[in-house]
Amino acid sequence: MTAHATTPPPLAPATVAVLSTRGLTKTYGMTTALAGVDLDLLTGQSVAIMGASGSGKTTLLHCLAGIVRPSSGRVVLSTSQGPIEVSALPDGQRSRLRRERLGFVFQEGLLIPELTAVENVAMALMLRGVGRAAAEHHAALWLQHLGLAGMEDRRIGQLSGGQAQRVAIARAQVTGAEVVFADEPTGALDHDTSRDVMQALLHATVGRTLVVVTHDDAVAAQCARVIRLRDGRIVGDTVERS
Repeated sequence: MTAHATTPPPLAPATVAVLSTRGLTKTYGMTTALAGVDLDLLTGQSVAIMGASGSGKTTLLHCLAGIVRPSSGRVVLSTSQGPIEVSALPDGQRSRLRRERLGFVFQEGLLIPELTAVENVAMALMLRGVGRAAAEHHAALWLQHLGLAGMEDRRIGQLSGGQAQRVAIARAQVTGAEVVFADEPTGALDHDTSRDVMQALLHATVGRTLVVVTHDDAVAAQCARVIRLRDGRIVGDTVERS
C-alpha cells in the first residue's frame, strides 16, 4: 500500500521470481550457516522456511532481507525498475531498501512500547517522509483491516500478544512492502492465537510475497510452499498448494 491507498494493489500471478539466490553461503568463523543455497521465491507466494535449530533458516532470511551480507553468492531482488543485487549493496543502501521495499514481523514484534498502536504503524510511513496526519490515517485503516478498530490509541502493553502481532503486521504492510519477512511470528503465542495471527498475516499479504521462518508444522502448513533446511542446505522444497 502506498501512502495514498487503503489496500495493496494486486500483483502478477506467482510465476515470476521476486527474490533469487545463487550459490549463497554464510560463515561465522569456523561455523557454516549456509552452504550454497540456490532459491527462487515467486511473486505472490507464501513460503515457510523450516529446519532444526542451527539449520540456517534465520540466516537465510537475514541474507534474503539484506540484514546481513552473505560470505559468497548473490541475492537479487526483482523490481519494476530492474534487478537489484541486494548482496552487493553497501550497508546504507541495504537499510534504505529494507525501509522502502520490505516488511518485517518478528517473534517479539519489536514495537515501541511508549507509542500507541497507530503511532507504531504510522512510524513506518513517517520514516519515508509522509506527514503525521496522513501516516496515522492510513495506519488506522490497516489496523481496522486487521480487526483492531477501536484499539488505535492503546499502547502496546495494553494489547494481548495476538493483538500486538497484528499491529506488527500492519506496520509491515502499511508501506506497500513487496516482500514481507516473518521470523517465528507466532512463536510466543498459544495455539489458537497462533492460528488467528497466521491467518491475519496471510490475509494481509495477499498478492505479496511472504517468507515465514517457523519451527511449527501447523504454521508451515498454511503456506503455499515449504522449504526445509539442514546444515545450511535445502533438503526439501514442496509446493503445498497453488
